[in-house]
Amino acid sequence: MASKETKQRGRPRSFDRETALEQAVRSFWERGYEATSISDLTRAMGISAPSLYAAFGDKRALFGEVVAEYGRLYGGFLSRAVAEEPTARRGVERALREAAAEYTLPGRPRGCLVISAALNISPASAEVADSLREMRLSNVREIAAAIRADIASGELPPDTDAGALAAYTGAVIQGMSQQARDGAERTELAAIAELALRAWPRKVDGKVR
Repeated sequence: MASKETKQRGRPRSFDRETALEQAVRSFWERGYEATSISDLTRAMGISAPSLYAAFGDKRALFGEVVAEYGRLYGGFLSRAVAEEPTARRGVERALREAAAEYTLPGRPRGCLVISAALNISPASAEVADSLREMRLSNVREIAAAIRADIASGELPPDTDAGALAAYTGAVIQGMSQQARDGAERTELAAIAELALRAWPRKVDGKVR
């Protein structure tokens, strides 16, 4: 007969993993990577530290799952917009307007986790900062590729600087995230988006201007 101690070790987890992960997303989203402690996480997730380590590994491993979950639930709108719209400008226009809405939705932390989570990070956590930076740069590369495709098709003029225009768009999105965290509302961010779109050449009467 198994001992009481053995039975306790063999018991299934007494918490819902997906619910706990969602709470971890909110914690990192609100506080950032460095400022979120294990005690913050266990309190938010409603589990003990041993249960956290058993289910998710260490803080770094948990954060990797958090970023993936955040992208699945909240953060993929830019890539979708650029991929689904017929031109780069249309994709960016949609992404900026969606950012204004997504970054200010009631009941959620403000801004973008991928943009804000690595602020004030220590050298010991440089790997986290590097991984988030690569995600942001990947978005910029996607925009640049769409711009180059539009240059090739004649949708944008041949002297358009794809890299600079894509980097500018990335900077605007990052700024909108910080503005949202500072309290800006959707209408304010939407106005920023509209101003940013003026930097893009567009067709008027069939001609690119």
